[in-house]
Amino acid sequence: MGALEGFRVLDLSRVLAGPWCGQVLADLGAEVIKVERPKHGDDTRAWGPPWMKDDEGRDTHEAAYYQSTNRNKLSVAIDISTPEGQEIVRALALESDVLIENYKSGSLKKYGLDYETLSKLNPKLVYCSITGFGQTGPRAQEPGYDFIIQGMGGLMSVTGEKDDLPGGGPQKLGIAFSDIATGLYSTIAIQAALLNRNITGLGQYIDMALLDVQIATLANQGMNYLASGKVPGRYGNAHANIVPYQVFKASDRDFIIACGNDTQFIQLCQAIGLPELPNDPKFTRNADRIKYREEIIHLLSTHFLTKTADEWVGIIQAAKVPVGCINNLEQAFEEPQVIERKMLVDMSHPQREHLKVIGSPIKMSRTPVEYKNAPPMLGQHTEEILSNILSRERFSELKSKGIIG
Repeated sequence: MGALEGFRVLDLSRVLAGPWCGQVLADLGAEVIKVERPKHGDDTRAWGPPWMKDDEGRDTHEAAYYQSTNRNKLSVAIDISTPEGQEIVRALALESDVLIENYKSGSLKKYGLDYETLSKLNPKLVYCSITGFGQTGPRAQEPGYDFIIQGMGGLMSVTGEKDDLPGGGPQKLGIAFSDIATGLYSTIAIQAALLNRNITGLGQYIDMALLDVQIATLANQGMNYLASGKVPGRYGNAHANIVPYQVFKASDRDFIIACGNDTQFIQLCQAIGLPELPNDPKFTRNADRIKYREEIIHLLSTHFLTKTADEWVGIIQAAKVPVGCINNLEQAFEEPQVIERKMLVDMSHPQREHLKVIGSPIKMSRTPVEYKNAPPMLGQHTEEILSNILSRERFSELKSKGIIG
């Protein structure tokens, strides 16, 4: 049994933040029913190429993007814009513990699928709304996409090289960070609400906003500003508060050193053949090294050009100082540690016998994550789920009208 076995989640969300939350809950054992539009489904089903290939190596119509965030779910195709579809969703909500949605603020109210309506039918329901800007404030009615949020929320201002360096300027992250982080924060909030329900017997409403999460995850950079009043700049692949903690060039390629404290700095210098550096008052403490950042980085950068990246990584790793090469995705998936930790998983898909997906990072001793269902085909489980709600005749009638699929 999974840790959340016995809980039912009704996932009305699309694209990334909401589906990511739903996938985590599904990985943990909850039954997650993904409600999608007949014929079209989740927007990301069409976000290819690349497409999943079938066993003969031919492209299917299943986008890789969709595969990344919908495993272990059951897909039910319902047109919620129709009264009949709304009635079905209300019936499902009556039997669910959690509902996740990421429609524009207030838009589900016209369908009678808002928290106020559904909580009267099911007072135990935990209802999580995920939007760009939240349910309140001057921008609550606007759509909010990850890229915009990374910009508005300050993340891009501290990401990228300095303006005076080649390629300088603000950069977004290579993944949709605010979407992923909001999905994870939403998962935490939902589980907290379920724990509280054990005490009170009541569900509650959860209002999650990408912009809120982006501000919250500014972490040390945010506090650096609040403490000093100085707006942080971009450090590229360096760290605002720790030196040396950045990318260095070896004779063949780049590698990373993450020297987290003064003891590690001493160990680093001894290992690389520069034992005298920590004795220099300018470099003894991390605060000093930040002050004289350019000088110490110049010394180390020149020194690291004398060996290959693999040579330096081996030397520094032996000294117990955090170090590593910069992998592309092929190299990352081939890392022995990644393989040992089972971060690549084979799943059986209706269109492919062996579908490789990225595994869950959650490792639990008594209730481990199970990989039960590959990301579903659109409407794959409609009949299975709705057979308990609709008669065979009613099911056939609604299917013929395109209300379910």
